[in-house]
Amino acid sequence: MNPHLSFGIDQLIQQASPEQHGRIGLVTNDAAYTTIGQQSRLALLEAGFLIQKLFSPEHGLSATGPDGAFIPNGVDSLTALPIVSLYGEKLAPDSTDLTDIDTVFFDIPDIGLRYYTYLWTLTHVLEACAVHQKKLVILDRPNPLSGNVEGPMLEEQYCSSFIGRWNIPVRHGCTLGELAMFFNAEKNLQVDLQVISCKGWNRSLILRDYGMPFQPTSPAIVSWECMLAYPITAYLEATNLSDGRGTNAPFAQIGAPWLQGFDLSKLQGLTEEVVFENCQFVPSEGKFMNEVCYGLKIRVKKAQHYPSILLGLCLIKLIKAQYPAYFSWKPYPTRANPTGLRHLDLLTGIYQSERLFELTWVDFFTQIKDFTRITEWQRKVLPYLLY
Repeated sequence: MNPHLSFGIDQLIQQASPEQHGRIGLVTNDAAYTTIGQQSRLALLEAGFLIQKLFSPEHGLSATGPDGAFIPNGVDSLTALPIVSLYGEKLAPDSTDLTDIDTVFFDIPDIGLRYYTYLWTLTHVLEACAVHQKKLVILDRPNPLSGNVEGPMLEEQYCSSFIGRWNIPVRHGCTLGELAMFFNAEKNLQVDLQVISCKGWNRSLILRDYGMPFQPTSPAIVSWECMLAYPITAYLEATNLSDGRGTNAPFAQIGAPWLQGFDLSKLQGLTEEVVFENCQFVPSEGKFMNEVCYGLKIRVKKAQHYPSILLGLCLIKLIKAQYPAYFSWKPYPTRANPTGLRHLDLLTGIYQSERLFELTWVDFFTQIKDFTRITEWQRKVLPYLLY
C-alpha cells in the first residue's frame, strides 16, 4: 500500500457507518480495488455494507468483455449478487432495478478521457438517481492521467454519443467525483449526491508516480504504457490501421501491412515527451489478424505535460499524407453506435472532422492547436475541483 494515497473506497470504510446507507446498489467492475489490493465489492461486504445488487458498465463486471459488445445481465461468481448490465438492453438503472435500493454507490476506475465510457455510465446513473430520488455516493479515485487538460471540446449538437454525451474536453483533467458535481449543477439534476474524496492525490501527478500496480481497466488498457499511449492512438479506431489490439501492447503500437518505412522526422519534431520508434507485430485479433504489420511503437517519456491529442491527430495526418493510396477512414460499430459511422467525429467531438485532414499541413496544425487550447473549461470546472 502507498502510505501517501488512499481512494474513496478506503476513506468510506475507515470513516462511515454502513447502516446509514441502507440497501445499496453498487456500480462497479473487477478493476475497482482498495489501495491494499482487495476488490471493492468484497471490501464493502466485509465491512458490513448491505449491497443488494451490482451494476456493470461496458466490458461487464469482469472488465474483459470485447470493446463495444452487448453485455447481458448475470450473477457475480465472487459474491453471488445479481448483476444488472448497463451496457446491454439499457444504459441506466430503471425503476424496477432501484425499487429495493436506498443508495447507489459508484466505484469504477476511469482513465481521464472523454471517450472512455465509464464516465457516461455515471451520467446515466446520475439521471436515474434524479428521476427515482435515490442518493448517489461516488467513491472517488484519482485521474490517472493527472489534472492536465487538453481539447477539443465536444460539439454537443452534432457529436453527442455514448463516447461523449456532453460538452467537456477529450482530456478533462477531473476525477469522476468532480465531474459528477459539475454535471449535477450544470444540468440542474438535483441529485442527492455525496463524493467520498481520495486522500493524498496531487493532481499534477499521474497515478504511476505513486508506485501503484496497474490493474487493467478494460481489455485493451493493460498497462501504464497502453494507458498513456491511448490518448494519442485511440483515433486510429476510425481508420483502416491496426490500433494494436491483439498484441501485448494495444494502443502502444499501431500499424498496417503497408506502413513500411514511415518517416518519423516530423512526428519526432513535435515533442520531446514522447518517443516514436518503427516496429512490426502480428495481431491475433482485430484488423489485419495474423498478418505482419509494420508501424510505430509509442513510449511516453514525460507523462505530465505531453500533448497527447495534438500528437494523435498529427500522426493520422502524416500517415494519410505518406500513404494516400492505402489509408482510409473506416466505420467502427459498437453497441452504442451500431453503424459505426462518423466515429472520428464522436471521438474528437469535432463535426465533420475528416475534412480537417484535407488541409495543408500548416493550416491543419494551426487548427488543431486552436482546438486543443481550452481555458474556458478550466474556468468553468474550477469551483468543483476537490484536489
